[in-house]
Amino acid sequence: MLYNLSKDNLVLENTKLAAGFLQKFKGLMWRKKLGKSEGLLLLSCNSIHTCFMRFPIDVLFLNMDHEVIALRKGVKPWRMVKFVKKAYITVEMAEGTIEHKNVEVGDLLIMPAHE
Repeated sequence: MLYNLSKDNLVLENTKLAAGFLQKFKGLMWRKKLGKSEGLLLLSCNSIHTCFMRFPIDVLFLNMDHEVIALRKGVKPWRMVKFVKKAYITVEMAEGTIEHKNVEVGDLLIMPAHE
């Protein structure tokens, strides 16, 4: 789950965590689609690629305080998103999520613990 404290709304209902090198490298490669409320959180990550992906994605970059410091909308397959200074967490989600959920630079996002 990914929740926007600044806007008091749910951004993503289902999130998977990619912390290890292989998990982060594979990311969303070869998946056929990504659900509207699904996302991938990549820890210790400040740049991404969309090689071998079949669909465009929206991407958020958060600092260590979980504040959105950069965002990219509609990143198409076979693209590189350059290094974002001070980014610690990268969130990959379905295209259109940033606009639909009104996520902006400066928003504070949290990942509540599962009960």
